[in-house]
Amino acid sequence: MIASQVVQPKISESKPASTLVRFEHINLSTRNIKAMQEFYQILFPDWYIRAEGTGWMHLGNNQFYISLFEEPEAPQRSHQPYASIGFNHIGFVVTDGAAIQKTLEASAIKYEIVHDAPETKCRIYLFDPDSNELELIEYLDAYPLK
Repeated sequence: MIASQVVQPKISESKPASTLVRFEHINLSTRNIKAMQEFYQILFPDWYIRAEGTGWMHLGNNQFYISLFEEPEAPQRSHQPYASIGFNHIGFVVTDGAAIQKTLEASAIKYEIVHDAPETKCRIYLFDPDSNELELIEYLDAYPLK
């Protein structure tokens, strides 16, 4: 979808009971909390430990965080992305896809670039240490929904 094709939602005449303020966090179980922390801080160097305790950590910035719970003996998840019900990937908007690519290469993190969306400069797909798929998106400056 390009900017000229953006469809604006209809605004209801009645006031909704509540509205979304922002997306706050994602809660993930992990086998290795330290490996997850290191990985996400490579991707997002501005992220810091917002709170932590025995076996858990909130890692993020002032707007968003990932809540990590360490379960070293947990079985690998049975969800198959795009083949079963559940989350397929988590998308993060970034400001500089080329810089992220350099960071990934310097850190020997495998990734794939997809160039099939006209509203984006760059879409990078990769997996975190627990095989959760991530999408890092850099939108075109003119795209109104970025």
